[in-house]
Amino acid sequence: MPLSHAKLWKALDALARREGASPSGLARRAGLDATSFNPSKRFGPGEPPRPRWPSTESLTRVLEATGISLGAFAALADDSPAEDRSIPLLGLAKAGADGFFDDAGLPLAEGWDQTDLPTRKDSLISLTIDGDSMAPLYRPGDRVIVDLEASDVRRGDRVAVRTTGGETLAKEIAAMNAAEVRLVSINPAYPPRALPRRDILWMARILWVSQ
Repeated sequence: MPLSHAKLWKALDALARREGASPSGLARRAGLDATSFNPSKRFGPGEPPRPRWPSTESLTRVLEATGISLGAFAALADDSPAEDRSIPLLGLAKAGADGFFDDAGLPLAEGWDQTDLPTRKDSLISLTIDGDSMAPLYRPGDRVIVDLEASDVRRGDRVAVRTTGGETLAKEIAAMNAAEVRLVSINPAYPPRALPRRDILWMARILWVSQ
């Protein structure tokens, strides 16, 4: 996939969101001037404006700072149309009735609703569960998908949280107000945590888990 001017900047913006930072924050993390990736730096003077490209050195330093490969960075610029990503949906109680599965146990065409799988977009990221604080719901090695744009969280939601201290947590919201969020683990061996809102970079609902 050729990286056009627009796609390259799209990939940088997507990488910044994935890291929970602004383009300026991403530049600072890479040891660059904070304005290096600002929208005002992406075009030069002229009529029409002349496209400006980030230097190879700048890109290399960003990749090193974030630990992302060149291939994964290029994939962030993928703007191909989303395909149909829905699967059959049926309640467990209803699934016990006749007429929804064939003799081989596969779903029939009629009677099912649809549930959408997460569609690839820049705000989706995947995280690997490392500890056992959310066991047995999430086990070490499980991969969860979160949407950084799905910030309309509420009590009872399972979320991933990125803190200003550099932690990334998978927890359940027990309570929240304007000042803080109280997070709990599924594993009772881990005590609840109260995080001040000012210490949270982002908090996003967990959409999917691969076990």
